[in-house]
Amino acid sequence: MLQLQDKSYCPTLDEIGDYIRNPVFRDFCTEIKEKYKCRETIEFSSCSWEKGWNVKFRKSGKNLCTLYPRESYFTVLLVVGQKEKEPFESILPDCTPTLQEIYSRTKEGNGQRWLMADLEDKDGLYDDVFRFLEIRSGGGAGNR
Repeated sequence: MLQLQDKSYCPTLDEIGDYIRNPVFRDFCTEIKEKYKCRETIEFSSCSWEKGWNVKFRKSGKNLCTLYPRESYFTVLLVVGQKEKEPFESILPDCTPTLQEIYSRTKEGNGQRWLMADLEDKDGLYDDVFRFLEIRSGGGAGNR
């Protein structure tokens, strides 16, 4: 069984997928890699807030999102910076109530909001995450 806090062993993406046991994780990873022509980086975070292995997706040196594995789902960290704030807020009324609530309860600090969205289904929240990724990647207003 994969131990996410074991810094001595770097898991593969497949091992992380086996740990999560939810096909949405593999679908998400496949979709983000195909859509944004990016690759994953598996990194160990020593921060006390979220210690353990995570998966980062970057495009042109910019972090698109970070995935935190859980049992049966995963959490996506989306950073809304100054460049994304206005376009993201313009689509927010069309997003799910769940994402609207996450955004409203997340405090802004240093000009950024760090949104944590739990994904376990390919539902409206899943689609919202990809709408944000479209903005984050520089691809536009987030239409999917």
